Amino acid sequence: MASDPPTSPAALLLLPPPTSFTFRPVKDVFEKPLAEVLVNLAKALNGSSSIATLDIVLQIPDLLSSSARPQAKVFASLQHYLTSIYTLTGAVAAAHNIELDSPGGIDARILFTGDSSSSASTACGLRFGPIVDLQSLVTSGRRWNHVYYLNNEAGGRLFQEFFRIHEAQNVHAVINEQAISNISNWTAPVSPLLPEGHESVSFQPHYSVIVGGTFDHLHLGHKLLLTALALTLEPPSEADQGQERLLTVGVTGDALLKNKKYAEFLESWDARFQSTAAFLRAIMDFSPGNAPRTERTTAPGPNGNFVVMKIQPNLIFKFVEIWDPYGPTITEESLTALVVSKETASGGAAVNDERAKKGWKSLAIFEVDVLQTGEVTDVMDANNFELKISSTDIRRRRMNLAKV
Repeated sequence: MASDPPTSPAALLLLPPPTSFTFRPVKDVFEKPLAEVLVNLAKALNGSSSIATLDIVLQIPDLLSSSARPQAKVFASLQHYLTSIYTLTGAVAAAHNIELDSPGGIDARILFTGDSSSSASTACGLRFGPIVDLQSLVTSGRRWNHVYYLNNEAGGRLFQEFFRIHEAQNVHAVINEQAISNISNWTAPVSPLLPEGHESVSFQPHYSVIVGGTFDHLHLGHKLLLTALALTLEPPSEADQGQERLLTVGVTGDALLKNKKYAEFLESWDARFQSTAAFLRAIMDFSPGNAPRTERTTAPGPNGNFVVMKIQPNLIFKFVEIWDPYGPTITEESLTALVVSKETASGGAAVNDERAKKGWKSLAIFEVDVLQTGEVTDVMDANNFELKISSTDIRRRRMNLAKV
């Protein structure tokens, strides 16, 4: 018996490896498929205030193999690829006047998978993304109205593998596949993960990582940063299944934001941490029927207000209300990695200076690109794109709507 369809429109888009993962080649091969899927989802909303969901799964050769471990080794490559896909998603949505991440819009999130020859083991029972094997994706309990794939050689192979696993697992859900036609064939890079000479660099796995931000009216820029954070966390294996993994997000407290423009339309701290948590669960939690256990602590002093969510037996999210630029980075010695955007990279050095004063080890600093609005001027008006990924402009639009 087939399961009930999603209550709001939902789609899965399977993307094979492009010719290159820089923005221009990504645009050349994926602009048409993304436009078709986004337009179809927008039509399915039919003017309602619901939010449609779109899981975009990008295949990368060897990503699930031991050569891509520790995961920190491939972070630099993956965050570049992530930036290209999120940039294109925002550009295409803006070009077609499609709202993202707001009522009546589309919640797009990007995941990675590898090829079937190097499928990751899930025997330890811990299955989390944003790098996910196809079996975990198929058996996650997620339901999509349509599964889109590219109707070329690489796209067909990826969908057939997805379909084969679906049939083998006897998943009680109907696949409404939708081939995207008029897609040419291309040759994907053989080993796209590591640049030449990169193999000589020493990397360590990270089990306690952190990022900080305001996260007001969650948008593509936030999603890029949060997905990059998830990519720094070492995935589970049989060898370390007892190792707890802690992902900490410092969310700026309300008191620090009162001087922001259009401050009356800022989301509350609770709303901001909850939308951040929902997004992280969407890209990380692939255990069917899983319900997290949540505990809240309120105590005086810096970092005393926080929420802990146990997502899986050894995967924990922690959301801390921060009162200063450092947050838990200078109160929790066990942290080992900090994610920053290239715009705020100097903050990482400042954090490590403070940790050095305490005699603590420095945090590994992982830098994330910013969305490449300057690269998309031939697709659409770059200014229009920038308006859609600015929390200030999102609040301004909310203000204008409230006046109507």
